[in-house]
Amino acid sequence: MRRKNWRVVIVGLLLIVLAVVFFFVMLSIASKSTDPVTLMRAVGTVAGAVGGISLVMIIIGLIGRRA
Repeated sequence: MRRKNWRVVIVGLLLIVLAVVFFFVMLSIASKSTDPVTLMRAVGTVAGAVGGISLVMIIIGLIGRRA
């Protein structure tokens, strides 16, 4: 029987929320930047990477470990 690792799942969910908040905060700041396209490209890359890592964490946490 496998036990779900709820700590990893909760951290994954928290990281998804932080990535979305980071993206929208930087979206509001980008209009003041000298090169908003490059800024948002970098922000999107970072937010996407954090979102992908958090999805993997959620999946691994739900699969769990052997008890």
